[in-house]
Amino acid sequence: MGQTDVRVLIDKTAIRDAATGIVLRDAATRPRVLMGQRGKDAAFMPSKFVFPGGAVDAVDAKIPFARPPAPDCAARLSHDGGNGTALMAAAVREIWEETGLLLGAKDARAEAMDAPKGWRGYLATGHLPDGAAMEYVFRAITPPGRSRRFDARFFLVDAEGLASDPDDFSGAEDELSHLQWIPLDEVRSFDMPFITEVVLAELAAKVEGRAAPGVPFFDNGTEESRFYRL
Repeated sequence: MGQTDVRVLIDKTAIRDAATGIVLRDAATRPRVLMGQRGKDAAFMPSKFVFPGGAVDAVDAKIPFARPPAPDCAARLSHDGGNGTALMAAAVREIWEETGLLLGAKDARAEAMDAPKGWRGYLATGHLPDGAAMEYVFRAITPPGRSRRFDARFFLVDAEGLASDPDDFSGAEDELSHLQWIPLDEVRSFDMPFITEVVLAELAAKVEGRAAPGVPFFDNGTEESRFYRL
């Protein structure tokens, strides 16, 4: 499918690349996802329950991977025009910062690196991001009129691929509160952004084996809101 110019701005708010990690647990029994609540004074989505995620930092593009992403994941990311490795690294970093959970694999290069700000604690564990444990599953651009706008890519991670205890949030920073594993069949009782509800519906379809092919893309980069599958 041909790509439209999703970078066209229709207000004065710049669109930043962002990455989100959807950590899924117990997919074969009673699926649960990891979510937390943003602060009531947050500039973006205050008080909402969300997945860990945030804007891509320039240093994210400099982080090597212990294992590369699967070919299908890499191909989809290359087709959507973003820096795939930076996006995936950002998702790993955000999961680490906001939940204290470690997604990665042991790699001698980690501790030998001159660790950039934002990555020092992570790299000190001796791990590098594990691209093979991540799947690109959703993309959405924040609609016009918001205080902040993001071109967000969502990556699915199975909790079994974590290199840390999935119930230990002691290393989390304070950006998200009430971190918890929420069953998919209960999650709609929480106060969430609309796009998070859409992502969860797609995730439920994927877990149940009824998802349509491709990566869903809610494109609000121009005046006309569009939906594609990449």
